[in-house]
Amino acid sequence: MTTWIRAWALTATAALAAGCGDRDSDTAQGADSQPAVVESAMAKPQLPRTDAPEGARVFFLELADGAVVTSPLTVRFAVENITVVPAGDDQPSSGHHHLLIDTVLPDFGLPIPKDEQHVHFGGGQTETVLELAPGEHTLQLLLGDHLHIPHQPPIYSEAITITVSE
Repeated sequence: MTTWIRAWALTATAALAAGCGDRDSDTAQGADSQPAVVESAMAKPQLPRTDAPEGARVFFLELADGAVVTSPLTVRFAVENITVVPAGDDQPSSGHHHLLIDTVLPDFGLPIPKDEQHVHFGGGQTETVLELAPGEHTLQLLLGDHLHIPHQPPIYSEAITITVSE
């Protein structure tokens, strides 16, 4: 049984038990009393998040919003007040890059997805060569901790829009 199903079952059991009290105990609480708040069974599980170092930031080097470029394109990443390390390395004040292409920021409470729009640099890389189709594209950087989960608070760059010429 998965963790969320167990949590739901425990929550449902507690809610039923709370509702099955005898009539006298209900009266003893008084007419204005409120029932205990039961946590939503549909709440998303939260994973532990690594604290972001004070003043940490991530940004693009040599690539600006509105740039017109050709493909393939070399994209370089930079950080301040945090160390770039490979995924799995649980050093304090560290993380690794993820490049978001033509998508929005993901749920910060879950590991960053890995697909064509969420490119992982788990080896600690600080640059890549992108092959992008002609047209407009958005790029954004998001740092992940040793488990690919965004820090608390998350460390991400401004989204930039570039145009790849034909």
